Amino acid sequence: MMQKYLFIITLVFVGAILQGCGSNKLEPIGNGTVLAFGDSLTLGVGTTKENSYPAVLAKLSGLNVVNSGVSGETTAQGLKRLPTELERTKPDLVILIEGGNDILRNKSLSETKNNLQQMIELVTDQNIPLILIGVPEKSLFSNSAPFYEELAQQYHLVFDKSLIADLQRSRSLKSDAVHFNEKGYQKMAEAIYGLLSDNGAI
Repeated sequence: MMQKYLFIITLVFVGAILQGCGSNKLEPIGNGTVLAFGDSLTLGVGTTKENSYPAVLAKLSGLNVVNSGVSGETTAQGLKRLPTELERTKPDLVILIEGGNDILRNKSLSETKNNLQQMIELVTDQNIPLILIGVPEKSLFSNSAPFYEELAQQYHLVFDKSLIADLQRSRSLKSDAVHFNEKGYQKMAEAIYGLLSDNGAI
């Protein structure tokens, strides 16, 4: 009797694990619109706009990907701009890559986190799914500043903590100390396409 009971418990436990592994965090967005919101890494500084990551992502996915990148933008500036962009584009999904300029300019990390938190809430309060891409600290071995992962966990977001850092460590993918070249943005788009696919959006 005990063996049968343990067997049933084991089946339930394994089933729960398998269900968790197979679950998607995002709903399919069909032919919807993706708002790529951020700074120069979204705009595509270092290459042409046609080779920016949003443009390449649009080609890979067949989605309407709106490039809403502003070079030099801080999170405080992005927070002010985001409501207008949400209203203008009415996206089915948002990809957020902000904070690099805050870090480069030694802005308060707590303020940067708070600005990002408000941006996330602006999006999620409208029931729009959001993908968060972490930006590294000014350290060779940093994947992303810790507050990105904290926010991702708090809001249960699809999150990549190492994409930007990994690309920036490869000289062959960069146009300068911070930005990518055509090949770098191609790899960036492919990785984000993988996030969308792996999590059920496409």
